[in-house]
This record gives sequence, C-alpha cells and structure tokens, in this order.
Amino acid sequence: MSEQSSYEKLGVSEEASFEEIQAARDHLFEAAGDDEKLRQSVEAAYDAVLMDRLRRRQEGKIKVPDGIRFAEKLAAAPPSINLPRVNQSPPWLQRLIDSPSTKDVLLPAGFFTVLSGFSLYSQNSDTLAFLLALGVGFTLYFLSRKERKLGRALLLTLAALLVGGLIATVLQPYSPISGLIPETFVSLVIFLIFWLVSSFLR
Repeated sequence: MSEQSSYEKLGVSEEASFEEIQAARDHLFEAAGDDEKLRQSVEAAYDAVLMDRLRRRQEGKIKVPDGIRFAEKLAAAPPSINLPRVNQSPPWLQRLIDSPSTKDVLLPAGFFTVLSGFSLYSQNSDTLAFLLALGVGFTLYFLSRKERKLGRALLLTLAALLVGGLIATVLQPYSPISGLIPETFVSLVIFLIFWLVSSFLR
C-alpha cells in the first residue's frame, strides 16, 4: 500500500490536519462495523499516514503550529504575590532615624575630628568648655538643617550632651589614652556622640 493510497484510503489530503485525519479514521471505523479486515485496513492506512507526517515534519516539509512548538509560551504566568512590607520599628523611631548621604556623615565627622584634635592638644578646662560649646553649636546646625525644626534639634543636642557625659563618666577609668585629664576624655566621648547624633538622627 503506497503512502498516497493511504491518504486516499482515509479520504483525506496530504495537507489535512491531525484532527481531520483522526476524524476520518474514526468515521471509517464506525462504517466498518464488525468487518475486522476493513478495520485493519483502515488502521494500517492511518498508521502509514502518521508515519509519513512524522517523516515530513522531521524534514521540515510540514510547519508545526506555534501553539504546539512553543506551548510553554501560551501557559499563563504564575501570579506574582506581593507581600506587604512589615516594618518592625515603631513610627516614632522611623521618624527619628536618618539615612544620611556620605557627605552628611563626613562633614560632621570632619568638624568633630578637628574639635577632638584641639581638645587633645590643649587639655585646658576653659578651652575644653569653649570647644564643647562649639560642638553644641555644630550639632544644632547639622540637626536643624535636615528638617528645619530647631526645637527638636535642641532637644536631641541636649540629650546627646547628657548621654555623652554619662558614658564618659562610666568609661573614664578604662580610657585607652593615658595622660588625659578627665575633662578631655569627657569631651572626646561627647564629640563622638555629637557626630553620631548629627549624622544618623534628624
């Protein structure tokens, strides 16, 4: 049985779709009824047509529909799930913490480093008091320029001065620099706290 006669046997053309070939075979099967010989002849023609279609597809003579070749492109993309971001910190802390730029960190660092240098050089109580006053002024300036809230800047500066003084008092016996008068060590710690507050708070 030739390939052409197989198509004729099924009653389809060589350009028929797979669905048309399958429908023709089913129709002939129903028409054959209990005639086993006719059913085998239809099945043989159907198999021959399928083999011919496979060979022609492999040779590139039959264009496979994009829906079959690229079925994965037609599949619906899984829905993206956007989970809400959970902020662990309370609102008041979020309003207090700043995300400074490099300039906002380095500029106060430069000023307070200079003040610390003068403190180490002078080690004089009157000079240290003046340098601390300058430190308070710088801290007020750096804080108030962020959100233009002078009252809030003043409270943070005073809190930094108080906390710095308490920390310095506790750490003074463990000072890593020998030969410092207590006031100088206190000034250095306060300048460090001033820098942290003016850089990372607002």
